[in-house]
Amino acid sequence: MSAPSLPTRERLSEVRYEIRGELARRARELETQGRTLIKLNIGNPGAFGFRAPEHLQRAIADHIHETDPYTHQQGLPEAREAIAAHHVSRGTPYASPERVFVGNGVSELIDISLRALLNPGDEVLVPSPDYPLWSAATILNDGRPVFYRCHEGNGFLPDPVEIEALVSARTRAIVLINPNNPTGANYPRELLERIVAIAARHNLLLLCDEIYDSILYDDHAFVPVAPIAGDVPCLSFGGLSKVHRACGWRVGWAVLSGDPKRSAEFRHAMDLLGALRLCANVPGQFAIEAALTGADTITPLCQPGGRLYESRRAVIEACEASAHLKLVAPAGALYAFPGVVGDAAQGFDDHAFALEMLEGEDVLIVPGASFNVPYRNHFRVTLLPQPDVVREVFARIDRVLERRAQAHARVVPLKKKARPAA
Repeated sequence: MSAPSLPTRERLSEVRYEIRGELARRARELETQGRTLIKLNIGNPGAFGFRAPEHLQRAIADHIHETDPYTHQQGLPEAREAIAAHHVSRGTPYASPERVFVGNGVSELIDISLRALLNPGDEVLVPSPDYPLWSAATILNDGRPVFYRCHEGNGFLPDPVEIEALVSARTRAIVLINPNNPTGANYPRELLERIVAIAARHNLLLLCDEIYDSILYDDHAFVPVAPIAGDVPCLSFGGLSKVHRACGWRVGWAVLSGDPKRSAEFRHAMDLLGALRLCANVPGQFAIEAALTGADTITPLCQPGGRLYESRRAVIEACEASAHLKLVAPAGALYAFPGVVGDAAQGFDDHAFALEMLEGEDVLIVPGASFNVPYRNHFRVTLLPQPDVVREVFARIDRVLERRAQAHARVVPLKKKARPAA
């Protein structure tokens, strides 16, 4: 008689992360069979030929002999000083090294912050579509994500009236992802001011995922939340992974702003949880000051002629030329979130479509429903490949959608038989 299987945490059944889920596992199987895939499922610059800037690499190399011991649980003092100074320069109130937390990427700090905040049954307002780590971390810390809609018809921007209507006695925080993953939306000041006012009225913590803060296109400008929030408690997340193309270094930070008296208990909880994991990756922390005070290497990539700008242009033009796709042009970040329309959208299932693209066209994309939306006609791609690769991917996408549209158009509804005369 075989032994029973090892049980796992029940709440894991509520967690989804298709960015590296079933489709990614199938992609690895196909690669072992010798298939060459174009993988657009993850915003991983190094996998597409980008390198972290040389002055960041040099900063680590120059200090590698100092990286053997653990450091303070909140991070290297000089790294936290650089982060605090950066936030002071953009108007963050109460920013100081004592209120900076360095982690193994923003992902770890998201988990720590929610663990510090939530009691069982507490609620967090999360955008839909969201980056699914936010909802997953809420669930795994015994909370409940409550999704506020970011309507495509409104450029994927949320409605503050709808956000406030979702606030309950159990609500503890509002999550803002700006610039947004997966849609590329960039939130204007007036919208942020209205959301901050909601947090102030209901004593909520603002959790601001700003990891893409310098990745913007055309004339879009980033507006940080913390300066607007003033005394309202706010935790602002940033890091080296995206703007500085150093995902594998796992260096992120969170800055706690707002009235120190109101957030003192939360700050101590963050410190305790940081101490329990001892410290974040030490070598990568030596690149933080160089990143925040050195040359701007991301803006040229986001301007006409730059790699990211031209790949974004290729996505926009492909969607405009297609009879089967619509797109809200991304204002920032590293992604586009096209929707399928017309005859091709009849009976459309985003997961089945993604599997068909993988098995039949050697392209890995992420189904839109993976980002906690109620509709099934979207998918996400990253803007990181070369423009020619992007154009080839969308040629394959359009080929599959054209087959779907033609198949649907050939289906003629059966006519009802006429009843015989009485």
